[in-house]
Amino acid sequence: MIRPALAACLLASLGSIPMVEARPAPDAPPTQMGADPVGDAPSRQIDAGHFKTAEALIAKALAQPGLAPAQRDTLLFQRERMRRILLDFTLDADAVKTRLRKQIPDLTDAEFVKWDDAGLLEKQVIDGRTLYFKRSPGNLFRISAEARARRKEQTPFDDGPNEVLNDHHRAVRAAALANHASSVLPRRESVTQVLTVKAGAVPAGETIRAWIPYPRAIAGQQEDIRLTGSEPAKAAIAPESSLQRTAYLEKKAEAGKPTEFSITYEVTLYARYVDIDPAKVTRTPITPALAPYVAERAPHIVFTDAMRAYSKRVVGNETDPYRIARKLFAAVDTIPWAGAREYSTISNIGDYTLHAGHGDCGEQTLLLMTLLRLNGIPARWQSGWIFSDGKYNNIHDWGQVYLAPYGWVPMDVTFGRLLAGADAKPGDDALEWFYLGGLDAYRIAFNDDYTQPFTPPKTFFRSETVDSQRGEVEWKGGNLYFDQWDYDFRWHRVDTPRGGGGTAP
Repeated sequence: MIRPALAACLLASLGSIPMVEARPAPDAPPTQMGADPVGDAPSRQIDAGHFKTAEALIAKALAQPGLAPAQRDTLLFQRERMRRILLDFTLDADAVKTRLRKQIPDLTDAEFVKWDDAGLLEKQVIDGRTLYFKRSPGNLFRISAEARARRKEQTPFDDGPNEVLNDHHRAVRAAALANHASSVLPRRESVTQVLTVKAGAVPAGETIRAWIPYPRAIAGQQEDIRLTGSEPAKAAIAPESSLQRTAYLEKKAEAGKPTEFSITYEVTLYARYVDIDPAKVTRTPITPALAPYVAERAPHIVFTDAMRAYSKRVVGNETDPYRIARKLFAAVDTIPWAGAREYSTISNIGDYTLHAGHGDCGEQTLLLMTLLRLNGIPARWQSGWIFSDGKYNNIHDWGQVYLAPYGWVPMDVTFGRLLAGADAKPGDDALEWFYLGGLDAYRIAFNDDYTQPFTPPKTFFRSETVDSQRGEVEWKGGNLYFDQWDYDFRWHRVDTPRGGGGTAP
């Protein structure tokens, strides 16, 4: 959720935090940056914009005898990362100005320079060329209140109906309190997910392998999942234990035709609301089961000096775990949402978001997870798809935080605090922290962790090395990147499941 005034304060507070280079861990998966020390030097050169130097290092390392397969994969992925960055950073300054002038016809060069110098237009200097992120013109209006006020068309952003306090939130809380339950208002949905490979992406007659995200059962959140169809037939569903679960399909490409894969299933979804009493929350003993969720997990969750300094500024001397969680949730909520570059191109997502001063849902969630873990509060990942009874639907990331004695509860820092507006109703104040302990019923989780293996495994690098929401595709000639296929998500209500009000915590 965007709060421009608070975001400006956040950016100002970061001014004194030094930039700290992220160092990936040696045990990171091979498809991640810096997964092996052999890839560390090229990774640093890429982050610095020295692509020619990085390529020379990669070529030299690949020519060395005795290179292990994992090291080779690391180096090849660094080369692929440069290619992907150049697909995201495609605009020069004149192109950015041209796009901005569609909304600000009288944009001056002085205004552009001011916003550019303030870091509001994401860019990279690559081998001496200044290239801007292709979404930076649109992102400017989300990041800058000043630029937003200059827009010719003052239309609201399409951020989804549940980012604003509404009757659904009120109904969820009322049902939870009335039924003494944390999972309420069940709804049965039929979902069809489609992945379409563009004609000519793969030679005719070659087999295309596709992975489409598929939900796993989570008690009290999503239950009774039943596959009702697929194209082609006989989709192979990964085990329920898969933390990034998928349906696997194969099909041969036909000349001049797109290749379509799809799955259809039914699922019962619940809204969640945990009625947290702050006075009852206690410091969680870190058991072996919880230990991974307070630990660093390079490359994207690292307790850098900058992260520690920011945490100290936000948390101060607070020791109560729930108050710490609220402070951190509120702080990250002030970071404006902005369209993100591909996650596979970012060396450390949490650190990137801290310094960029903006982020999309996954970037905000990984930053919050890092800060919570740094303070000894267990946090973990969820992601999938959100939709509404209208036309809105989109991929989305959120998380969970462990608060004793309540256990794991949801958190969605992108939807953030729900502040009562002019149409406030009695009791709305109690819903401010709805998304720190609750979830709406309009989402399906595909993932209970990030960067997890598929079943069956991919042979080539994934297009999305962190999340899994759009799908993945490959053939014997290599991975098919996002510019070679499209995806879709369709749904309709089946009925309201029997049993009605909710389930106990």
